[in-house]
Amino acid sequence: MNKTVNINLGGMFFHIDEDAYQKLTRYFDAIKRSLSKSSGQEEIIKDIEMRVSELLTEKQKTEKHVVTIREVDEVITVMGQPEDYIIEEDNNNAHTNSDFSAPRTTKKLYRDKENGMIGGVATGLGHYFGIDAVWLKIMFLIFVFAGFGTGILAYIILWIVTPEAITTSEKLEMTGEPVTISNIEKKVREEFDSVSGKIKNADYDKFGNQIKSGAEKLGSGLGDFIMTVFKIFAKFLGVVLIMGGLTTLVMLFIGVFTLGTSSSIDFPWQSFVEAGNFTDYPIWTFGLIMFLAVGIPFFFLAILGFKLLAPNMKFLGNIAKYTLLALWLIAVSLAISIGIKQATAFAVNGRSVQKETFNLKPTDTLYIKFKHNDYFAKDVDDRNNFMITQDSLNNDIIYSNEVSIRIEKSEEKYAYIQIEKEAKGKSLSEAKKRADAIKYSYKIVGNQLIFDNYLITDLKNKFRDQEIEITLYLPEGTLLKPDDSMQHYDRTDSDYFLWNSDSSNDVYKVESNKIRCLNCPEDENDDDDDNDNETNVTINEDGVTIESDSVVKTKKNFKELKINKDGIIIKTE
Repeated sequence: MNKTVNINLGGMFFHIDEDAYQKLTRYFDAIKRSLSKSSGQEEIIKDIEMRVSELLTEKQKTEKHVVTIREVDEVITVMGQPEDYIIEEDNNNAHTNSDFSAPRTTKKLYRDKENGMIGGVATGLGHYFGIDAVWLKIMFLIFVFAGFGTGILAYIILWIVTPEAITTSEKLEMTGEPVTISNIEKKVREEFDSVSGKIKNADYDKFGNQIKSGAEKLGSGLGDFIMTVFKIFAKFLGVVLIMGGLTTLVMLFIGVFTLGTSSSIDFPWQSFVEAGNFTDYPIWTFGLIMFLAVGIPFFFLAILGFKLLAPNMKFLGNIAKYTLLALWLIAVSLAISIGIKQATAFAVNGRSVQKETFNLKPTDTLYIKFKHNDYFAKDVDDRNNFMITQDSLNNDIIYSNEVSIRIEKSEEKYAYIQIEKEAKGKSLSEAKKRADAIKYSYKIVGNQLIFDNYLITDLKNKFRDQEIEITLYLPEGTLLKPDDSMQHYDRTDSDYFLWNSDSSNDVYKVESNKIRCLNCPEDENDDDDDNDNETNVTINEDGVTIESDSVVKTKKNFKELKINKDGIIIKTE
C-alpha cells in the first residue's frame, strides 16, 4: 500500500504517489544544482514546473487521478535528464546533448505581444504559419478598407480567442521549439542578457539628471494620470461591452425560438427568416446560421468586457475558443453563400399587365377609395410590406401592402385602368410566371372605384419583391373625388395632381396639364399661375412704366401703368 501526496505544481493541484513524489523532488533538486550558477534561475525553475504541470495534466483522466512513477518517468523523458550535462555561463552548446528522446515540437498559436505593435496577433500568426508578420499586417489593412471593416472584426476576435505567450514554455511552443530544460534555460538566459545589456548601456548620469528634473516629475505625474484615465475608460468600456453583448445574445436567442411566430422583438432580417422562402433551407437552419454569425462576435465582445473588468479571470479554454471561431467562420461562409444565391434570385424583373375600360358619364363624379381585408388587417392604415400568414382556408400565403396608384390624363376619350403586377426571379420567364401568380382584385360599383390595399400569393412562389402598380387614365373634363384612404398609396406626380387628404369635400377636374380643385380656396389654385406671370418695370425720361401680363381681379383689368411729370396714367382694357 503506497501513500499519496497532494502537491501544488505550477499553479495546478495533483494527487501523486509517494515514490513518484520523491523522484520528482530529486529531479527538481538536480535541475537546481545544474542551474546554480545561471542567471535567471528562479524564472527557469518556474517555467520548468509549469511545463511539467502541463504534461502531467494531459495524462489526468479524472480529478481524482493519482500520478504514478511511470508517468513521472515519461515526463522526465520528454524534459530531459539534467544530470547528463553541465550548464556553463559561456558554453550553451553543451545543452543539446542532454535530451534522450525527441520532445514534442508541435507549434501552438499565441499572441507575441513583445514583438507586436498592438496585440501581437499578426506576429503570433507569423510564427505559427512560418511567414513574415508584415504580410499578415498588410492583409488585415486590406480587409479593413476593402472588406468594410471586417479586418478590424477579425483582428478583435483573434485577439480575444488567442492567448498571449507569457511564460518561456509558451514562447518556445509559439516558435515550434522543443520545450526542454536546455531550451527553457537558453530562452530565459537570452531574455535576461537582453535586459541586462539595456541596463548596462544606459547613460546613468543623464538618466539621473532627468529623474531629478522637474520636467521629468511632471511627465511622470501626467503619465500616471493618463494611465488612470485609460483604466477608468477600460472599466466603463467593459461594462458597455458586457451589457451590449449579453442583451444582443438574449434577443437573438429569443428570435431563434420564435421563428415563424409573432414576436415583439423585431430584427432587420427576421421577416425574411420567418418567411422560410428567402432560401430553400428550413426556417430553423437559416435562423441558426444567423444566430451563429451574429451572436458569436457579440459573445466574444462580452468576454472582452469581462476581461477588461477582471484581467486575471479565465473564462474559456483554447478548445472552446477555437471551436466557436470555427463555427463562426462556417456560419459566415454559409451566410455569404446564401446571400450570393439570393442575389441571383432577384436579378430579373418580370411584369404582367392587365387593362380594363369602364364607362363614366361626363356629369358623374368618380369616387376612388382603398379598402382592407379584416382577415389580414385591423384597418386600411395597418400596413405590412411583407408577411407570412394564412387565408380563410388555412392555406399558407404571402401577404403584402406593396400597392400604389397613379392618375394620368388619358389620350383616349374613355377612362381605363391598367394593373401591372411585378415580381423578380433568376430569369425573365421565372419572374413573369411569379408575377402572373399574384392575386389582386378591385371592383367598379357605379361611379366608384374600390381597390384592395393588399396583394397575396402562394407561399411556394417565395418572396421576390412582389408589388402592384395601378395607373388610372382619365379623359379631360373628368370629375373625381379621392377618399382619404388613398393617401398611403398615391404615387401621382405632385406637379400634376396635388390633393389634400384631410379635406373630404374637395372635387377635382382633369384638365390638359393638371388636375385642378374646383371648390378649393382661390389661392390654392392661383399659386402656380402667379409664378408664371411677368412684370416689367421701365424707368427713362418719360417716367416709370410698369407692364404686366397678369390679370388683376379688380373692377377693370389694366395693361399699362405710367408715372411721369403729368401724373399717373393707367391704361385698361
